[in-house]
Amino acid sequence: MNTNGAIIVQSNLEILLEVHHPRYEIARDAIAPFTELVKSPEHLHTYQISHLSLWNAASTGLSPKEVLQRLEDESRYPIPPSVVYEIEEYMGRYGILKLFKEDDNLILESKNELLFLEVVQLPEIKIFVKQVINNHQAYIEPMRRGYIKMSLAKAGFPVEDLAGYLTGDPLPISLRETTVSNQKFTLRDYQKEAAQVFYASGSSMGGSGVIVLPCGSGKTVIGLATMALLQTKTLILTPNISASRQWIREIIDKTSLTIDQVKEYSGEVKEIGPVTVATYHILTQRKRKSKEEKKEDPKKKKQEQENIEMVNIPLFSAHKWGLMIYDEVHLLPAPVFRLSTEMQATRRLGLTATLVREDHKETEVFSLIGPKKYDIPWRILESQGWIAKADCNEIRVAMNPKLRIQYVTANNRDKIVIASTNPQKNEVVQLLLNYFNAENDRILIIGQYLDQLHQLAEETKIPLITGKTPTVERDALYQEFRDGDIKHLMISKVGNFAIDLPDANVLIQISGTFGSRQEEAQRLGRVLRPKSDGGQAHFYSLVTQDSREQEFSMNRQLFLTEQGYAYNTIRDTEWLEKFSNPSK
Repeated sequence: MNTNGAIIVQSNLEILLEVHHPRYEIARDAIAPFTELVKSPEHLHTYQISHLSLWNAASTGLSPKEVLQRLEDESRYPIPPSVVYEIEEYMGRYGILKLFKEDDNLILESKNELLFLEVVQLPEIKIFVKQVINNHQAYIEPMRRGYIKMSLAKAGFPVEDLAGYLTGDPLPISLRETTVSNQKFTLRDYQKEAAQVFYASGSSMGGSGVIVLPCGSGKTVIGLATMALLQTKTLILTPNISASRQWIREIIDKTSLTIDQVKEYSGEVKEIGPVTVATYHILTQRKRKSKEEKKEDPKKKKQEQENIEMVNIPLFSAHKWGLMIYDEVHLLPAPVFRLSTEMQATRRLGLTATLVREDHKETEVFSLIGPKKYDIPWRILESQGWIAKADCNEIRVAMNPKLRIQYVTANNRDKIVIASTNPQKNEVVQLLLNYFNAENDRILIIGQYLDQLHQLAEETKIPLITGKTPTVERDALYQEFRDGDIKHLMISKVGNFAIDLPDANVLIQISGTFGSRQEEAQRLGRVLRPKSDGGQAHFYSLVTQDSREQEFSMNRQLFLTEQGYAYNTIRDTEWLEKFSNPSK
């Protein structure tokens, strides 16, 4: 206990952190590895300890003793006994159950006899047990490896998977010292460390898990480093075609692989090679129903429809991949979990800036892709110069009286749309465009609503990229922005993910997806890549004042607050005064 501590630990596993306390940053960084921020008002932030956050902490090597010591060092009052029990109990459960292979048998084992006997009698586990060998071991259906891991985690008993991996087809691959684009290339220390932690010298202790690092920190490079360690055929899954093609460019630029060895499998190109980069969408495509099938009674055919084969999965599961990489793993569609469940014998690397999922399927990612293996707080990489320093601002924009009347008489869903598409935001955008008008300023404008974006694009004459923009045109605009031929670019939500625009230094968010924490993190990431001139990144989120959008904005900011970013709130009269003056 520290009578001058910055945190208060409560028996419901919540932690209150005093924002204005001198030890605020020290305490925040101490508890971040095993908690999740759930509220961040002005003075007291609320963090939650969950079973999953404790298991992820344990998977990175943090012990219950270390967690409790951190709480003791920063807590103003004694730690409630119930909290001590929960931490010791649930962190202690990680690894107490193990899966391993003996000949062709998959065996579930625990040295804790009582726990083992309890687990194998659980109805949701019993269905996967072929035979109980003794009071410590049972044979498990080998093809149900993923299902039992997921079921055990949901039952509160995470299993450590030591069953090993199949050897994929070999693929010689090395990292270049000088890229094809004639740039010196070397791994940063944390990139090398992350790849080595995942690889674990090729043992069963590694080979599956998630690397959590900020956008702009070079997670793609960690993927390339892992490929070079494993020297095997690799399947890479990405959120969209632009991300796939960015991966292909990076592989060709920074490794010894040639264009003949790296293939794209998407809605536009369907090729499979030693390294194949595919979109999540193409994996989830299902067989089209015939006219006769569509006429069937929908209730009668419901179960059959749910079981319609995802037509492209056999194309991938039939190959001897030695590694699967899941880019932006927090976006992994639920149907792709099936492929992951059935490919547990293949090494699986997840890359993401945040473990937060809007569908709350974090447990599935933990079970099927693997636990968190490595992470570094964003502000540490910022202090080391690996990502740009970020200035985060929320600009509160008023409604005019006519729109306010429309807003107060609307239903809840329409209220969100009205607030998000407030035309007054266009004036703020124009002021920001005038304010950031230096030669090296590169501005991205991003939004959720297409009508709003089209109107703003027409007013400002800024090129707009949406989901309907042809890929060739989209890639050309991205390249023009990278080359400096255009200084401003507007994008819909297709710009949230995996776009490499290193010189973008200003992002203006005019609307977003309700209270999506992951989206806020991804959007800030568009401007976090280090600047060639060492300049700062600026993030402006435009929010309609006194509206539902303002409520959602508070939730959107949670993840970035957790990472140490403070939002400046700029109100109506303040932004008019500040940005009307072009001298910075």
